[in-house]
Amino acid sequence: MNDMTQPAIRKKSVHFTLNGSALNIETRADRRVIDLLREDLGLTGSKEGCGTGECGACTILVNGEAKLACLMLAVQLDGTRVETVEGLAQTPDGPLLQQAFVEEGAVQCGFCIPGMEMAATALLRDNDNPSRDAIREGLSGNLCRCTGYVKIVDAVERAARDIRCCREEQ
Repeated sequence: MNDMTQPAIRKKSVHFTLNGSALNIETRADRRVIDLLREDLGLTGSKEGCGTGECGACTILVNGEAKLACLMLAVQLDGTRVETVEGLAQTPDGPLLQQAFVEEGAVQCGFCIPGMEMAATALLRDNDNPSRDAIREGLSGNLCRCTGYVKIVDAVERAARDIRCCREEQ
């Protein structure tokens, strides 16, 4: 088959909320979410580490659930609420989580951290007082090549404590 006989890839209209802002975009039906975020929308916080769903560096939240942006098609976002690491600082608990990662020394090269923070956000929204084992399980889909994970678990544990304290003060 030559290029003239191959069917054109159709574009689809996708309506979703991204970090609190409503979007209506036209995208190819085969466009991955990671590519849409990074290349089309300029949100480069989510990283593509493996492209096969093994590393978790591209973790985002879709309707509050941790999802791998490298395994999703952009058309699957239609009608959803999407949160990326860029929007995390705008949430009530995001700055506390990010501060805990820095202060606990959980950030080394930083490549995995956006995905770790998004997975941790999903975990802490479901369980504001997780055990260390629950934290490890909640982050189990995210790989880090720089640490032994202890500081990352420490950071999530601290963030949970800080978030609970802030809620009690309000």
